[in-house]
Amino acid sequence: MFDVLVVGAGPVGLYLGALLLQEGLSVRILEQRSEASPHSRAIGIHPPALAALDLAGVATAMAAEGVHIRDGVARSGGREVARLSFEQANPAWPFVLALKQARTEAILEARVLELDPDAVVRGFCVTSLNDGGTSVTLSGTHGGGGQNVHFQGRLVVGADGARSTVRRLLGIPTAGRDHPDRYLMGDFPDTGSDGSAAVLHLEPGGIVESFPLPGRLRRWVVHTDELLQGATAEDLAGLILARTGAAVAAEDNSMLSAFGVRTRMARAMVRGRVALVGDAVHEISPIGGQGMNLGWLDAAELAPIMAAALQGNPTGAVLRAFERTRMQAARAAARQAWLNMALGRPAPASYLDVRHAGVGVAFRLAPVRELVARRFTMMH
Repeated sequence: MFDVLVVGAGPVGLYLGALLLQEGLSVRILEQRSEASPHSRAIGIHPPALAALDLAGVATAMAAEGVHIRDGVARSGGREVARLSFEQANPAWPFVLALKQARTEAILEARVLELDPDAVVRGFCVTSLNDGGTSVTLSGTHGGGGQNVHFQGRLVVGADGARSTVRRLLGIPTAGRDHPDRYLMGDFPDTGSDGSAAVLHLEPGGIVESFPLPGRLRRWVVHTDELLQGATAEDLAGLILARTGAAVAAEDNSMLSAFGVRTRMARAMVRGRVALVGDAVHEISPIGGQGMNLGWLDAAELAPIMAAALQGNPTGAVLRAFERTRMQAARAAARQAWLNMALGRPAPASYLDVRHAGVGVAFRLAPVRELVARRFTMMH
């Protein structure tokens, strides 16, 4: 019998596990994958998430490894449309941190194992969930031999992603829609011409984004008309060159991925002795880099509630407030993500010229710049 079972050893599950272990609770983090994933989809860590990560004692290590993005630049046709500084959005963390998800997870897992070397159980696939009223039993297979194993916890958290098994076993429905937007992204050596700034190229053919990464790399994300699953690094380099004039070394590409976008919200975050956090409860567009950060903020708010509940304190009203405020935050993030996508869709050059002229006028006003910077850094 453990105090808490966390399903999912991604960035959100590991972070929640660290917070709970720091409270002296017994925790097992159950992960279906036998090994940590080397893939890095999420890279952006916003100031509110850095403050939350600091609670688990990992923010400083992450900040030491990552790139500090202090400025955002919008360009079109080779001309600068607008420039934002993120330094005033949060004086404690005056930047957006760029760090590959694989390294983020490795730092979090190291912290978890420092607190309890046995906390992470890999190769466990949940097949059933039984909430007995005073505890929850998770059953499943463990290891390549398919051995049946049962874990019992006083509380359970599903941090197992957008296709959450925990959510499905609880019978919690979702609502949402698929968006028409498609993207192709990849990592290439950074030429250094843009320094540590994030750059948005707002072009008639669709947006091209680029973000600096550790190791003198830069991630490029290009809006495409259709899902280019079979695209090569040369294809992506050609799109970047055609729209922005920037040449990247296709032969040195180190990551390539095509993806579509959808929004899904679960109807509930809490059911009985089980809670959902992160993508398991709110899946939003990755454009803007809010998803992983939302999950951490969910976990930061949930951890003390769980600790109080395990000490016998009444938490019903607090849980309802938690569910309400976190779903409000998810809906706000989804709206911001939709706006980010809409701004990056293909549009006639004549329309873009008018829009950019208006943006240029608005950005001469300091309050406008500050408001936009706060929204892009999740400080709203």
